[in-house]
Amino acid sequence: MKRSSWWRIPAAVVAVVVGLVLMAVIGSGLALHASLPRLEGEVAMAGLRASVEVERDAVGVPTIRGSNREDVARALGFIHAQERFFQMDLQRRRASGEMAEIFGPKAAGWDTKVRAHRLSEVALAAVAKEDAEGRALLHAYAEGVNAGLADLDERPFEYLLLQAKPRLWAPEDTVLVVLSMFLRLNPWGGERELGHAALADILPPKLFDFLVVQGTEFDAPMVGQAYETPVIPGPEVFDLRTAAPGGGGRAAPDDAPVPGSNGWALAGSRTEHGGAILASDMHLGLMVPNTWYRARLQWNDSSTGESWDVTGVTLAGTPFVIAGSNGRVAWSFTNSYGDWVDIVPIKPLGHRAYQGPHGPLEYERWTERIAVAGAEPIEAEFSRTVWGPVIGEDHHHRPVALRWTAHSPEAVGMGLSSLETAGDVKEALEVAAMIGMPPQNLMVADSSGNIGWTVAGRIPIRVGCGSGLEKDGEEGPCRWEGWLAAEDYPRILNPSSGQVWTANARVVGGEWLELLGDGGYALGARAGQIRDGLTVLTDASERDLLELQLDDRALFLRWWQELLVETLDLEAVEADVRRGELLEVVQGWSGRAGVDDAGYRMVRAFRVYVRPLVLDPLFKGCTEIEGPCGWELLGQREGPVRRLVGERPPHLLNPYFESWHDLLLAAADHVIGDFSSHGSSIADHPWGERNTVRIRHPLSSSLPGPFARYLDMAPVALPGDQHMPRVQGVSFGASERFVVSPGREAEGLFHMPCGQSAHPLSPHYRAGHQDWVEGRPTPFLPGPPEWSMELRPISD
Repeated sequence: MKRSSWWRIPAAVVAVVVGLVLMAVIGSGLALHASLPRLEGEVAMAGLRASVEVERDAVGVPTIRGSNREDVARALGFIHAQERFFQMDLQRRRASGEMAEIFGPKAAGWDTKVRAHRLSEVALAAVAKEDAEGRALLHAYAEGVNAGLADLDERPFEYLLLQAKPRLWAPEDTVLVVLSMFLRLNPWGGERELGHAALADILPPKLFDFLVVQGTEFDAPMVGQAYETPVIPGPEVFDLRTAAPGGGGRAAPDDAPVPGSNGWALAGSRTEHGGAILASDMHLGLMVPNTWYRARLQWNDSSTGESWDVTGVTLAGTPFVIAGSNGRVAWSFTNSYGDWVDIVPIKPLGHRAYQGPHGPLEYERWTERIAVAGAEPIEAEFSRTVWGPVIGEDHHHRPVALRWTAHSPEAVGMGLSSLETAGDVKEALEVAAMIGMPPQNLMVADSSGNIGWTVAGRIPIRVGCGSGLEKDGEEGPCRWEGWLAAEDYPRILNPSSGQVWTANARVVGGEWLELLGDGGYALGARAGQIRDGLTVLTDASERDLLELQLDDRALFLRWWQELLVETLDLEAVEADVRRGELLEVVQGWSGRAGVDDAGYRMVRAFRVYVRPLVLDPLFKGCTEIEGPCGWELLGQREGPVRRLVGERPPHLLNPYFESWHDLLLAAADHVIGDFSSHGSSIADHPWGERNTVRIRHPLSSSLPGPFARYLDMAPVALPGDQHMPRVQGVSFGASERFVVSPGREAEGLFHMPCGQSAHPLSPHYRAGHQDWVEGRPTPFLPGPPEWSMELRPISD
């Protein structure tokens, strides 16, 4: 029987749709494959003075051999572009405020905030200030990047998904990538200064001095001593017994991850082979691809006749080895947390003018046009003062300006190449002052067994400046008077202990601390555990230092574990059987942040709940403040909290409770409520359930589940936490770990998350990731070559 036509028409439509879908899938697959990086063959490249050889090992780490540094920079730019161009593009766009151009309206807020700082102009000025050698290197790298893009058969796959086109690279874009690291590592929003100023207004001075401390007994500086937490102020200063009872607690925010790192070095006198050893463990937000790109660069210096062989991690978008070893010197960084930002309240004089340091001045005003994908452009208006851009208001509704080292071209130039060719520790410490980067702790070791520390990057001479909000510009004593001379930088060379260490906490005291200031140092517990771990080492090896990098002992939480056990006394347990279960789990903890340890998780949660119960009543005045205000802004709050809980003053007890024991028991009950609901057992909630690491691609959240999983690394529970050497969070942690003795690179160790390539079809997309997951050491140097490519000059 002949079928009716209404059956045949849908069948035809289905066939067409299926055909179109298949064609789209095949076409997309072909385009995706066409955007793969080149691994082999010959490429003719303009600008090269001689041929450059590129060899990649099994995990995609390149060794680049050239006859001069500029040619090597061109080749590195070529490889970066093919492997990581989208990542490079995001970094320059973050700094220039052009994210909305590809991500649409959701990124417009970021762009508006960043545009106030005019970092694109800073980048152009920084390139103009470079010497001839520096500009040549930037231009060579940019030409290599653009050659790498042109050599691809299809644009990088991310642009296919976004239906966008990549923009060519320029020398100033490299400076923008450096500026993006300023944005990641410096507190450029001014929240800390604004918050401290608000607290100074609402807290009695003696209570402010007790709570807003510069350091604690946890401090582990290399120069100077730890601070003691101040004495608790008496009831004549502040008395909560007359206050109205508040709430019985809240889910407090966890400790925010602190962008930073661990880094240390042991002198040759402390190691088994007599060579100094450097350990690098830089902590950043984890993403796909990883922040760093491994490389080995080899070239000859025609001016000196020397040959250089530098291995380490590069930052895609820049032509340098950021941290690594050149056979004579090994170096790495941790975030310094000196005070590189000042907030200045402005006294307006009408709409167009303000009170400057020496009289009335007019604002500099301008309008920025922000392109937005899928929407109309946005126009944003900005104002600038002699101190910097106007970024908002303080709690008195006064406009405030921000002064920041990133606004100065002198502070963001190049200079990292000077570390690549440093001959010993002394030379590395001397050149550090002129490096254009966010000021960092620099740890160095050399092949003669020497070690040292200094701050790399430009240090402003800040006169009369504190760490909080300064006075009105017309009255304030705070001023910047140029840059600290290189010879005046704080430096440590070959300390008698034979070790240097940094972990984002305060490193020095006295006059050196006055030079650096306090930009929000991390609590010193992690630094102290590293210092003590180094101190007990004798005849240390590279594997000993890797073991310290992976140290997940919860020494910081022992005090809290003992407190929780004490709180769960016989009377408390008899009143609620669930408290007995909590006690059993906590008593059985391993003392480590292990993935299977429920006891660790309960102790940690107990601490998190105690803090708001103790501190919220003291900061109640913050509820009347618009803007940053609260104990969450205080990086050293652990000292005051422990002193309050230890001494238990009646006049500072949360009025909701009748005793300090009741307060602590309430925190324990909050923990029980969190982990025994819906019939589950407390023991069924180990730390790994919470600390499951998810490293995601920036585009995966916009894709369907199967495709997102294809771009992301597989979720995995990992040991570690914040206040210990093995820093590990859900999306934060070690962006690399390496241990190396300069001159003995073949014995060095390395691993990092994700893989070398950002292309999901590349064999190097995940290569090496499992080594990082398992903490397994792999060689610092690249392995035997598996792919070879030659970049050769274009013949005349």
